Amino acid sequence: MIATPAPGLAAANIDPVIVGLVTNRLHSILDEQQTALINTAFSPVVRESYDLACAVFDSRGRMIGQSASGTPGHINAMATGMEHIVARFPHGQLADGDVLITNDPWMTAGQINDITVATPFFREGRLVAWFASCCHSPDIGGKILSAEAREVYEEGLRLPIMKLRTAAGPDTTLEEVIRANVRTPDETMGDIYAQVASNRVGARSLFALMDEHGLDEIDSIASAIMDRSEAALRSRITELVDGRYSASMEVDGFGEDSLLLAVTVTVENDEIVVDYAGSSPQSKHGINVVINYTRAYTSFAIKAALSPDVPHNEGAFRPVRTRAPEGSILNCQEPAPVASRHLVGHFLPSLIFQALRPAVPGGLPAASADALWMTVWRGVVDEDRERSYFTLTSFGAGGSGGRPRKDGLTTTGFPTGVRAAPTEVLEAHTPIVQTARELLPDSAGPGTHRGGVSQVLRVRRRGKGTWSVNANVDRVKFPAPGAAGGAPGRRGSFERASTGEPLPRKSQVFLGDDDEVILRFPGGGGYGNPWERPVDRVLDDVIDGYITLESARDDYGVAVEYSGPADALVRTERMYRVDEDETDRLRGTR
Repeated sequence: MIATPAPGLAAANIDPVIVGLVTNRLHSILDEQQTALINTAFSPVVRESYDLACAVFDSRGRMIGQSASGTPGHINAMATGMEHIVARFPHGQLADGDVLITNDPWMTAGQINDITVATPFFREGRLVAWFASCCHSPDIGGKILSAEAREVYEEGLRLPIMKLRTAAGPDTTLEEVIRANVRTPDETMGDIYAQVASNRVGARSLFALMDEHGLDEIDSIASAIMDRSEAALRSRITELVDGRYSASMEVDGFGEDSLLLAVTVTVENDEIVVDYAGSSPQSKHGINVVINYTRAYTSFAIKAALSPDVPHNEGAFRPVRTRAPEGSILNCQEPAPVASRHLVGHFLPSLIFQALRPAVPGGLPAASADALWMTVWRGVVDEDRERSYFTLTSFGAGGSGGRPRKDGLTTTGFPTGVRAAPTEVLEAHTPIVQTARELLPDSAGPGTHRGGVSQVLRVRRRGKGTWSVNANVDRVKFPAPGAAGGAPGRRGSFERASTGEPLPRKSQVFLGDDDEVILRFPGGGGYGNPWERPVDRVLDDVIDGYITLESARDDYGVAVEYSGPADALVRTERMYRVDEDETDRLRGTR
């Protein structure tokens, strides 16, 4: 339903002070919406890991702003998805009290597990704004989330853009259908209820803001906000040297079939065209990416590289055009399977950084672990007691890439914003036990600014009963490359602890009662020549346990000696010293 601007509030006549005030208040309102969502959600996926995004849109479905947290794949894809939602329910087909829902991958976030709930809000019978959120559902049926499906139909319950509720109440038939098709009905519906409630929280505060400033509508102010972001990004683009910048990257893919991602970034005046021609064709496995998701991470990459401080909204999308050949891995066509699309889509920012590095003054970070590591655990709670099942989705991150002036971040996801849930939370809700969760020495790519350190995770179960894991992971075959002379990070691994045998990735693996699984996450690539890293910082890394004595010598040319007990569990800085003569000799040979 499209609103018309209220009299006297044309965008050109809006007081810029009011625009600034509304912009700042909207940030607070969106954080309030997100807090309500997190505090009322049922699943650890939303409540602890923040696998979500919240946003406000004007009456035409254009994104005005987003919450502080959330993932680019959710928020940016949802911004594109609102175009489909508004087109599906045009003027006159919505009323106060309606709530819409969809998880169609080609309409919003590219995966059936991601559910978008969008609510139109009215004042005096007139549509003034939308609030929406996109959350990863704890389950949506079909195969346990992996890349094993051959068609999207196998991946779970697919909901077209439809009404979840009206002023008369919920669509109870739809709710029954959802409950009957998922393994976690209470958690799944509880999260959907939380999305509905959080949208209302956002609208309540927006209406208070409108009353405070005497606003009949927000479209005009929204246009001014968007125009500011657009102008700021265009200004940053003009600082680049016009030209065509290309890069390519090989990633694990599925099984023995790796993928090639290729990009050409064309900078011309104040616009950028990002073209993924040359990338692999779409796969028969569930690692395909829909164009919404490709646009989402492309837009995020450009903004992160050029204008991270500029408010993110519809205006930030306008100077960037994204192209990918139909039928390619980055623009898959129905009915391609898409459940693990993040295992490809998350590489796009590092790929774009690689292409644009020569064009950006000051440089851009080296490649990160990139693909978020997601494990889905499923099984019987305890076969010796009352038989029941558990399903748990957990997340973890390797290291991010070294930066032009700083080290990479340790065990911090990039480009996603999803968090790892606390061990205590996971163990309280399921029989899963994390017997180790430790930093992984020598996992960071050496560099003047080293990559981020990754982690190692060991997992078993309590009690007896069938259990399984889907490890949706990447960078096991191809490590994160370094930049500007930096070295690659360490590759990841996924194996059975008792034998050390590699386990199948992106597929369901059934485990025995006594099995323990080890996940070693990949490290971030290093930035700059590691032999130019200051000696005292190499020593600090040894003391902190980030690198070993051997790595300090072999990778950085720094001879560090340890004088403490060999079996010491606590090693203080006084137990280490740098052999300056040997270090000078080592570094003098380079």
